[in-house]
Amino acid sequence: MTLSFTSTLYLTPVLDVLLSQVPKRWQAEVRLGLQEALVNAARHGNRMDVEKQISIQYSITSERCEWIIADQGCGFSPPDSIEVIMNDPLCCERECGRGLFILHQIFDIVQWNSQGTELRLCKQVSNVPRDPLVC
Repeated sequence: MTLSFTSTLYLTPVLDVLLSQVPKRWQAEVRLGLQEALVNAARHGNRMDVEKQISIQYSITSERCEWIIADQGCGFSPPDSIEVIMNDPLCCERECGRGLFILHQIFDIVQWNSQGTELRLCKQVSNVPRDPLVC
């Protein structure tokens, strides 16, 4: 399925649609992660330009959820690993990387395309050996 909207931080209706088929047990955790990704797409990717769109392709099964979030910005060069963010002592003070850290904690797969304008997030929702991080 696909969903598109103009750059905005009013994400409640979008998140409600994206989470409607996610198992209840994982909804709060996934909501936090998707909100971070969508805010980054609107704020950093599209620079809050209401002329630019954010599009989301998504697939939800009983075992796995996947979202591909695309913005129309100039692109992003993610760090090589989450350890780069975690080892930067100034990162928390500047709030840089906070969203990336959250994404890597919540989702099993976090991948950008080569242009840095498309983010793929995957979450295993069955046979997961841990409890949700957010209730």
